[in-house]
Amino acid sequence: LPLFVFLPTFYAEHTGIGLAMVGFILLGARLFDVITDPLVGYASDRIRGRFRRRSLMLVGAPILLLSVEMLFRPGEGVGAVYLFVFSALVYLGWTLFALPYFAWGAEISPDYHERSRISAWREGFVVAGTVIAASLPAVLGLQNDAGASLGALATLFWWLLPIGLLLLLLFVPERPGQLAPVAWRQGLTLLRSNRPFRRLVLAWVCNGTANAIPATLFLLFITHVLQAPEHAGPLLLVYFGVGIGALPAWLLLARRLGKHRVWTLSMVLASSFFVWVPFLGPGDVFWFYLITVLTGLSLGVDLALPAAMQADVIDQDTADGGGERAGLFFGLWGMATKLALALAVGISFPLLGLVGFSTEGNNTSDALLVLALTYAALPVVFKLAAMALIWHFPIDESVQRQLRTRIEARVDYRATQPSPTGDHP
Repeated sequence: LPLFVFLPTFYAEHTGIGLAMVGFILLGARLFDVITDPLVGYASDRIRGRFRRRSLMLVGAPILLLSVEMLFRPGEGVGAVYLFVFSALVYLGWTLFALPYFAWGAEISPDYHERSRISAWREGFVVAGTVIAASLPAVLGLQNDAGASLGALATLFWWLLPIGLLLLLLFVPERPGQLAPVAWRQGLTLLRSNRPFRRLVLAWVCNGTANAIPATLFLLFITHVLQAPEHAGPLLLVYFGVGIGALPAWLLLARRLGKHRVWTLSMVLASSFFVWVPFLGPGDVFWFYLITVLTGLSLGVDLALPAAMQADVIDQDTADGGGERAGLFFGLWGMATKLALALAVGISFPLLGLVGFSTEGNNTSDALLVLALTYAALPVVFKLAAMALIWHFPIDESVQRQLRTRIEARVDYRATQPSPTGDHP
């Protein structure tokens, strides 16, 4: 979060690089990050033993800590190369840390519903952490000082990451790999034939784009259409708070209806309320708060259930002979997430540019209407596409149990085969 909120402004104002060059450098570092996602995921799958996931996390943690320190507390005279190198290292350290972490979570339990609970707890704390990180500079009175905000967040990071990692290593079990890795050509063939994965990742991109467009345009809509920028912070707190609070109820419903049906219903709910936003105008803050509460109910579902479904899709790959490739799948999942963010910016800003929208104000009624429609109506179109892909998703609880049975049969068969040394594995 600090890389998006505070870092560009700080480097543009205090290093003389310039805002446009800062944006270009961070884009280049982000492109490097996209490339490393599947590579790190693939590498984590090839490691054997009980430290197959945590070993890369232990490599990534010091890279992340040291590069955050250098990036958030730069010395005098730093330039464009410095910014690119340490931005790229931050992204690399985070990839080495986060991808094995998500793969580890997918492997903790083979149970269809338990996976939803694990994902919900994790994503609930992700949202809580986002709120803390976003509000901490304001709590400390540093919101107008980007450099001091970055320094405070770096200090907090130095405390929280080692503590969290230590607790993870001590108390969370990691299952060693039980199936041999497959050759990359065979693995690529299996990946292309995995229809549930293709369907899920396409729905994830559509829904992610639908969520990223309002996130990208939120401040513009609040400022220029509702004309109430002072409500931006409270609205975000309400949205995230409702999202966390509603998660337990959605999990109970998912036990009865299945993950894919509940995810679809949550998108229907969010769309049916959000579609009314273009009808709001200056001063309609109460109605926007009401819509924020009603759409916020679906926030947790969008984070938790697709990740749990991803674990089920990995079962399909494993049952078909793909080894245990959760790292690779979450690497591809990360690429899809970044594609959705790129699509949101690549679609929304050009649309506003076509009608002459200006962030300085004095916009025509047509420009404000296009802003409102892009902010609220266009995301509903993307969500409709995601709903169509997910409603008849082929992996439900029954199918997932069959996949687990096939996987266990493969594991049992491999256990009976002699190793190259003549011993049984």
